[in-house]
Amino acid sequence: MSSPTMAIKDVTVAYHGDITILNKVSIEARAGQVTGIIGPNGAGKSTALKTFFGLLPLRSGSVTLHGRDISRQKPHDRAGEGVAFVPQHRSLFADLSVEDNLVLGCWVFRHDKARVRRRIDAIYDRFPILRDKRNDPVSSMSGGQQRFVEFGRALLLEPSVILLDEPTAMLAPKISREFYTLIRSFADEGMTVILVDQNVRRCAEISDHLYILELGRNKADGSREQFQEGSALRDMVAAWMDYKID
Repeated sequence: MSSPTMAIKDVTVAYHGDITILNKVSIEARAGQVTGIIGPNGAGKSTALKTFFGLLPLRSGSVTLHGRDISRQKPHDRAGEGVAFVPQHRSLFADLSVEDNLVLGCWVFRHDKARVRRRIDAIYDRFPILRDKRNDPVSSMSGGQQRFVEFGRALLLEPSVILLDEPTAMLAPKISREFYTLIRSFADEGMTVILVDQNVRRCAEISDHLYILELGRNKADGSREQFQEGSALRDMVAAWMDYKID
């Protein structure tokens, strides 16, 4: 098995200093794979993703990128090294145009004007709807279209790792299916994808490896094949399926 591109090992994270959310959690993610993180509400899934990106300080444990400890590295430095993060809640500047939001996404290489233009044009080639609406304020777009802007902004960095937190939340089923296909394509292109999702069924379908968190701890993990019908891991998550959007 190849070495993980990014990993958290024995990580403990607390809010306000004394409210422990993650307790010695370990997750490994590899290039060319979707690594899914699932579990019931309050399990610590989004906290784990924020820990990968450096948004929360560690009480113990480590975060590594390409085998190097980056536990003390700031989020913007991780972004500069090719780690992109798409949060669950909308993170766009609603009153600015699509183009302006993408320009802001190029902040880490803002002094290289040629690269800024080249990367934005590449995003327009990948998502033609964004070129059509490049001068429109983001606030005038549908939820699905805004999500494309957020995905486009993440891809501007040509990331080796992309962190996705509930990317299809509040989207119609048809649009959700498009995004799951898109997410799978990222891994097929060689990226390391770490996906937090409440839709266990769809997450299991596109993930190569899944981690189950419960009450801030590792509960179990296994390959896609180990989550097939009739398996012990499949039975473990069956009680959670009522929470999922499909």
